[in-house]
Amino acid sequence: MSEDKAKQPYRGRLAPTPSGFLHLGHVHTFRTAWERSRLNKGKLIYRMDDLDPDRCTSEYAQACIDDMRGMGLSWDEGPDVGGPVTPYYQSKRGDLYFDALKALYELDLVYPCNKSRKEIRSAGLMDSSGIEFLYPEYFRQSSKGAFPKDFPGNCNWRFRTQWGKKVEFQDIKKAEQIFLVGKDLSDFLVWRKDGVAAYELATVVDDYLMKITEVVRGEDLLLSSARQCLLFDAFGWCRPDFYHCELLLGEDGKKLSKSTRSLPRLFSAP
Repeated sequence: MSEDKAKQPYRGRLAPTPSGFLHLGHVHTFRTAWERSRLNKGKLIYRMDDLDPDRCTSEYAQACIDDMRGMGLSWDEGPDVGGPVTPYYQSKRGDLYFDALKALYELDLVYPCNKSRKEIRSAGLMDSSGIEFLYPEYFRQSSKGAFPKDFPGNCNWRFRTQWGKKVEFQDIKKAEQIFLVGKDLSDFLVWRKDGVAAYELATVVDDYLMKITEVVRGEDLLLSSARQCLLFDAFGWCRPDFYHCELLLGEDGKKLSKSTRSLPRLFSAP
């Protein structure tokens, strides 16, 4: 833990995406986050990561709250109990993300992107894991100049990375992590063409404004943490600490996910 964070009271968070019911993988991660906050005698913040209007519903949002209560978890701030950094729904914090996007534009760290997924795949630049296609440098567009009148317009926006740069952070659970831009990651989305902030930008803005000192998440999000470190650094904000949990796998050896699970709700509040 850095000296700056050591002086801050511990603040952890639960940040479910209400696009389906909780599964055992969520249970493991959220219980770990709750245990970490209690171990560190800190506060736990519940934030509803409901950015995607097409996938997230009020039914699932309420089910997430009820089910976590049914798990015996509690929190100090959140959509159902209030707190000093309302609203606790990402869908209601769009102006904050827009201001952050403008700040990145002024730093010449974002640019408009009209390339389709097919075009990106056709470039054939695969990351080191062999799972994702990287966004090539030669696809970049310039964003210099005054704000366009229709900013951000009807297009995606990407964060401009520095190829060859190492992204390093110390993970409490999994030790030192090192990622290389141009091999493990490249320019990533921070704003979508439908006018919604991308996950990486919204998460960083909220973790900073909510003064989160430790982020507990699954190890499948290690690469996301690396991207978010780049954003924290770009804004000049202190990074939180990271604790990445081991994934729970299904009988088929694949990670549990809402898209592959057809089980009923695991928990319910009494």
